[in-house]
Amino acid sequence: MRTARIITAARLPVIVGVALVAAMALLQGLGFASIDRLGTLLFDSYQRAAPRPYEDAPVRVVDIDDESIRRLGQWPWPRTEIARLNDALTAAGASVVAYDIVYSEPDRTSPARLAEQLRRSGADSRVVAGLARLPDHDLALARSFRHSPVVLGYFLDNERQGPAVVPKAGLAVAGSPPGREVPQYLRAIESLPRLDDAATGKGFISLAADSDGLVREVPLLARQGGELVPSLAIEALRVAQGAGSIMVRTSDASGELRGSPGQVTAVRAGEFEVPTTASGSLWMHYTDRVPTRTIAAWKIIAGSIAPAQLREAVAGRIVLVGAGAIGLRDLVSTPLRERELGVVVHAQALEQVILGRFLLRPDWAPGLERGLLVLLGIGLALLLPRLGALRGAVLGLLAITAIGSGSWFAFSWRGYLLDPTWPVLTLLLVYVAQTAMIFYREERRRAYIHSAFDRYLSPEMVRRIAANPDQLELGGEEREMTVLFCDVRSFSRLSERLSPKQVIRFMIDLLTPLCDVLLARQATIDKFIGDAILAFWNAPLDDPEHHRNAARGALEMTARLSELNASPPPGWPGDVKIGIGLNSGLCCVGNMGSAQRLSYSLIGDTVNLASRIEGLTKHYGVAIAVGHDLREHLDGFALLELDRVRVVGRETPERIYALLGDEALARLPRFADLRQSHEAMLAAYRLREWELAARHLRALAAGAEAYDLTRLYRIYAERVAGFAANPPDEEWDAVFDAPGK
Repeated sequence: MRTARIITAARLPVIVGVALVAAMALLQGLGFASIDRLGTLLFDSYQRAAPRPYEDAPVRVVDIDDESIRRLGQWPWPRTEIARLNDALTAAGASVVAYDIVYSEPDRTSPARLAEQLRRSGADSRVVAGLARLPDHDLALARSFRHSPVVLGYFLDNERQGPAVVPKAGLAVAGSPPGREVPQYLRAIESLPRLDDAATGKGFISLAADSDGLVREVPLLARQGGELVPSLAIEALRVAQGAGSIMVRTSDASGELRGSPGQVTAVRAGEFEVPTTASGSLWMHYTDRVPTRTIAAWKIIAGSIAPAQLREAVAGRIVLVGAGAIGLRDLVSTPLRERELGVVVHAQALEQVILGRFLLRPDWAPGLERGLLVLLGIGLALLLPRLGALRGAVLGLLAITAIGSGSWFAFSWRGYLLDPTWPVLTLLLVYVAQTAMIFYREERRRAYIHSAFDRYLSPEMVRRIAANPDQLELGGEEREMTVLFCDVRSFSRLSERLSPKQVIRFMIDLLTPLCDVLLARQATIDKFIGDAILAFWNAPLDDPEHHRNAARGALEMTARLSELNASPPPGWPGDVKIGIGLNSGLCCVGNMGSAQRLSYSLIGDTVNLASRIEGLTKHYGVAIAVGHDLREHLDGFALLELDRVRVVGRETPERIYALLGDEALARLPRFADLRQSHEAMLAAYRLREWELAARHLRALAAGAEAYDLTRLYRIYAERVAGFAANPPDEEWDAVFDAPGK
């Protein structure tokens, strides 16, 4: 069962990664506007990085600009001025004059309208009659249109229902009729009927922007009144070639493969076939601003441009007339420019068609993108758990770079719009999700290691090793440290009365609270040796107060044991006592052992002496004994010198002390009296004044029990009595030779 759980845990990131890939593939198939929008923005950045290089095409724009308004008067101009412009362009050999202007109202400057205004104001009737007989301006413009290849523009909107537009030429459909992808409009705002009748062709000039306000596509088709109608650009192209109709091909026509029936794939006008989107629009690839594309209208109307020069500029070309003056501007936003003239957008659409410079969204593009999504996504999902976060990131970055580079080169070399967004987002999602899962799994594993090793090492030590595994290398350092040995008194006798399980339970009940005390005092618990504890301070982390922390920790251990004896847990084997030996000095601490098994531990004379001192606590009958080096750092604690001892394996004698309490006990007057008498006794003993030493011992015996010093003073009483009867030789140094470890 556990093996199965381990296998499942190991495979879970792969399962989740593959599931995410499947979900992303499904979302891509269904369409998700927010993510698709990212691809559109990426294509915008491609256009800004690599605009379409301008090539001279037979397309020009006549702009009614600010200078034209300044020279010829405010708009709207008399239609006779437009007729002069139209006649001049026709005479110069323009193949088509297409108007991005709608003349939907009669000319207010026509003589008949002026005559009516004068009549209402009471003007002379003969003047009014003479003025009314003058030619009508709209009629003059219609006559100009009738003798020219003119295409008029009209607006489409959905404000209210209106009459159907009657196209100038038919639109034939190869395949199923175009579906709902082609935009539908309720009405059209057209030019005056006499102007419309005189024009050779007509097409809508409305440009639909995307949700962010940018015009990325120019519609070539629309649906109004239940019929297909052409745009100004495609109609101008038809008239320029003298073609009889416009051909629309949809997705189920012969040889077409993509999409559902009724999706537009191409529009043909004469010799030019335009690949389109499903809605019948042309993807735009804009150029930077090109001055030679545009001619100011005033130059033509005022005759400032020579006929020969005008003929050179417009002969055989499609000329689009639009208004770019302030207040008249038909402005749109494109990926390249925040403000672009609508007539220039139509002109650029015509340039792309004539030059054959198309941006294409091939019918195989979605399949390729989905294939990359699935192939690369599953590949990363399978490899990332094995590679790890860093190498997986490198692999993912390489894949993303390859996808992005392929998309860019497809755009810049072939004009293909291949969207890398879905594959890239899938790779990022798989990487983030799997890395998070692996990180979570590793953190759980690390937490388990923490919880497991916290039972053996101090939490600080575990955190240090987890943060820096290099510390697991073999080796050590020399540091000033404090070492503690703690042993249970008469453990063998206690364990005789208990079963093995009871012994283990007893050790847990005893060692757990004692270790809690040590850890609270920043100790590192080295090891348990049977019923003994070895702990130390000032490693692996620095502890400037390690001497005093060790002393307080030892006192708190004895206090905690007293509480356990007073309120024992179940199975507690009576009155339990411990002995604690403390010593400080230089130690070598670090990772000891072999390459196969390490132990963070310490060695040195300081450690050995601490062990011997702990053994002497039983001999002297005290709970805590400390070495002389440690005693020098415990000013203010309640300490009494026990003896000068030469332990086994060490020639130099050591002064050892009993640690009886903290500063509060040391300040008590009765303890001060005890310490004074105790020091006087030791001085007399070492000066061989046996009778004086005996008197001090008899005085000390009265208060010895309160401080667990009864056995200590009994030892000294026996020594004094023995030396009084048999004095030591002259070389006696008052040093006690400990009989064993």
